[in-house]
Amino acid sequence: MALDVLDGDEPRAIDTHAHQPTSEFLEDAGGEMMADAARTFGTELETWGYEEMIEEYHEAGIGRAVLLGWDAETNTGNPPVTNEYVAEVRDEHPDFFVGFGSVDPLKDECVADAERAIEDLDLSGFKFQQIAQGFDPSAPEHEPLWSVIEDLGVPVVFHGGNSTLGAGSPGGRGLRVKHGDPLLVDDVAARHPDLRILLAHPAFPWEKEQLAICQQKGNVHMDLSGWLPKYIDEQVLRYAGTVLQDKAMFGTDYPMLRPARWLDSFENHTDYSEEVQRKLLWENAEEFLGL
Repeated sequence: MALDVLDGDEPRAIDTHAHQPTSEFLEDAGGEMMADAARTFGTELETWGYEEMIEEYHEAGIGRAVLLGWDAETNTGNPPVTNEYVAEVRDEHPDFFVGFGSVDPLKDECVADAERAIEDLDLSGFKFQQIAQGFDPSAPEHEPLWSVIEDLGVPVVFHGGNSTLGAGSPGGRGLRVKHGDPLLVDDVAARHPDLRILLAHPAFPWEKEQLAICQQKGNVHMDLSGWLPKYIDEQVLRYAGTVLQDKAMFGTDYPMLRPARWLDSFENHTDYSEEVQRKLLWENAEEFLGL
């Protein structure tokens, strides 16, 4: 890369959006909707282990990754990637993984599960995929969950934009794109000003809405995961390098997008100053995650 992502021999970049390359996520939790996504990305649903994953990241100059839990059991019928599993992987590789849990907002015990993820498992935040989980985050019935997470003082990742899960299948496997509208998260941000929110992905086809929310809400940030930079909307890249340079972050959506490929596209299709590159690749994430 044009910017050296190594500090001495240590990789510095931080991937804010990584999933498990193992069967727990790709096959069990993902099921047929994940196979649809893989076809959309033009890849195969192969699995591999965490040692291989970490080696791949280090070779690309990436020092840490946020490993995301997944619980969309009520809406999909698929088993979750449990918070206990994420914590176990984190504990095996504490210098690399930052563990984010997931709770299913449609389960009666979701609030208690959120508390346990932080207080008992020492996870660092939460990930929600509203399309897969089948819920509107702005709906009143979810207010107790956001209040508890706000009180716990940890950040939360919300999915932004369309999803390739179920893409191309009849009826999209019942998944509803509307739940990925970032304006639904804007309601949550307004009601919970102390809740630190990261909107994942450039939010196609609601890029401009997401940019407006990140600019207007001090507690809302965004990552650039799920898209190679060469395919990201030009206005998104322009905002990431200017008015949102302190709020935009690097992410891949691993293993669907591999880190070296994303960074190569970033180098070849952006022209940011070294200061902005440092912010996007690790400094903003360090601050947001409290590293």
